[in-house]
Amino acid sequence: MTQQQTLLTVEDFYRLYSGKEGRHELVKGEVVQMAPPGYQHSNVALTIGALIRAHARQHGLGRAVACCGFILGPATVRAPDLAFVRQERIPEKRLPTGYFDGPPDLAVEVVSPSDTAAEIEAKVHDYVRSGVAQVWVVYPEGKRVHVFTSDGKGMRLEAGDTLTGGDVLPGFAVTVSELFEA
Repeated sequence: MTQQQTLLTVEDFYRLYSGKEGRHELVKGEVVQMAPPGYQHSNVALTIGALIRAHARQHGLGRAVACCGFILGPATVRAPDLAFVRQERIPEKRLPTGYFDGPPDLAVEVVSPSDTAAEIEAKVHDYVRSGVAQVWVVYPEGKRVHVFTSDGKGMRLEAGDTLTGGDVLPGFAVTVSELFEA
């Protein structure tokens, strides 16, 4: 006899896993547990987050956040390493205390050695399907970035190439190698 698994709603997931140690996401009602990121991963993520945040603040474009849950569907909450939300989508009176209701405009995933290609592909698929305008998949080991856009286009950028924010982060530009400087 097989046992049927109970799928969680976003509300149940928030109630049961908010504030728990470790990182968790909800994917089609199932909880996915992730190991905490390593030092290199965290360093690269912080560098990218600082660059995005400084640019967004300077130009009044919106807010950058780290490891925030975004509701991408009725039973899916993804937490990219970094995300950016345009100013016009952020509630004026009070920032949400729970998950952000909807996708970010930009999702950034920094790949750890333990991440599989299938896991990264699934995340990119969920982001693009839910309306994320740009997804950056950052590979510290290879010092490269793969950029995916909502129109289905993708590109691979190497150390000497320039990563731009496009329509999401107008005016943002950095060489890929700058993302990996200690």
